[in-house]
Amino acid sequence: MKRFVFGILPALCLLVAFSFISCTRDRLPEGYASLVFSFGDFFEPETKAGSLTLPDTNDFILYLSDASGKYVYSGLYGDKPERFELAPGSYTAKVISREFNVPAFDAPQFGDEVCFVLEADEEASVQFGCAQLNSGVKLVINSGFISDYDGGVLFLTSSDGRLMYSYNEKRIAYFNPGAVSLKFLFDGVEKVLFTKVLDAREILIVNLGSGDDGGGVADKAGISISVDTSRVWNEFDYSFGGDKGGSIEDALSVDEARGRAGEKGLWVCGYIVGGDLTSSGISFAAPFRTYTNLAIAASRNVRDRDECLSVSLPVGDVRDGLNLVDNPGLLGKRVFLKGNIVASYFGLAGIKDVTEYEIR
Repeated sequence: MKRFVFGILPALCLLVAFSFISCTRDRLPEGYASLVFSFGDFFEPETKAGSLTLPDTNDFILYLSDASGKYVYSGLYGDKPERFELAPGSYTAKVISREFNVPAFDAPQFGDEVCFVLEADEEASVQFGCAQLNSGVKLVINSGFISDYDGGVLFLTSSDGRLMYSYNEKRIAYFNPGAVSLKFLFDGVEKVLFTKVLDAREILIVNLGSGDDGGGVADKAGISISVDTSRVWNEFDYSFGGDKGGSIEDALSVDEARGRAGEKGLWVCGYIVGGDLTSSGISFAAPFRTYTNLAIAASRNVRDRDECLSVSLPVGDVRDGLNLVDNPGLLGKRVFLKGNIVASYFGLAGIKDVTEYEIR
C-alpha cells in the first residue's frame, strides 16, 4: 500500500502559510503541536470500472494513536475535530472505509496509514492517499459446468473464513490479502480446485468450465476485463474434469495441479524457481546443496513459498538432469514433469515419482 504524507514541516517554514490561521484562532498550548488531516485530490482515480463506487470520506473510520499505541482518536473521519492539539512525539494515523475481518461479497475496503513525528509548536498537515486494501475473486461459471455438475457447491475459503459461491452469483467476493482457495463439493466429496495468493488491490476473475466445454476453455462471451487506475485485475481459465494433464500438450498448471492431489501419471508445467526445500523454506538462488528436490511455480519471478509446488527428484536420469547442484542454469527455465500429484511434500502440494520431463 502506498503512503502519502504532505506538509509535515517545521513551524519556521510554515509561519507565512499559517499566518492567517494564527491570527484568527487561539494560540496553541505552549510546547504542543497542531495537526490537521485531509484527503488528496488523487483519492478518486479515473476509472473504467463502472461498478466501483468510491465511499464518502466522511464515512471513513479514523484511528490516531501515539507511540505507546494509545488511541488519541477513534471514530468517523467526518466527526473528528477540525484540528488536533497534541504533545510532541511519534504518531500513527490510519483511515479505512470499513472494518473488514471476514470474507464478504461487495465489500471493497479502501484506506491508508501514515507514521509521522510532531515537534513542539509545529503546525502540521497530513494528507491521506487511499488505495484498495483487500482483494477479490469473481467466478464466471459457464453453462456446461452447471449442467455437468448440477447440485454441486462451490466455496471460496481463506484463513479468515469461507463464502459459498452459488452458480448464479455475480458479485465479487472480497478477502484479506493472502491465500484463497476454491473448493468444490460434489457427490459428497470436497476437493480443492485451486489456491491463489492474492495481493492487495488484486481482483481475480476465474472462468470456470468443465472438461467437455470446447476443449476445456470456459466460454467468455460477454465477459470483459477492465484495468483501471485503482485496482489490479487478473484472469485465468480453470477447466474441471476431462482429460487435462494426460499429455504434455495438455499439461496442468501449477494451480490446477494443487486440486488434483492423489492422481497419478499427470503432466504438470511450471518454471523452476528454487531448490533446497525444507519444511519451512526454499532457496531461490544458487549455489544449491540438495540433489533430491526442487520447486516450480506459475512464474519464473515467484519468490513466495506458498505459491510453489514441490518436486521430488527420484534417483536416475530425472535427478541427474534436473538437480540444481549440477544444473544451476535450469533456474528460471520452463519444465514439463510427469508424475504423481501429492497433497504434501515438504509441507506443500507437490509431485513425486517423476518418470518423464522436458525443458522448454
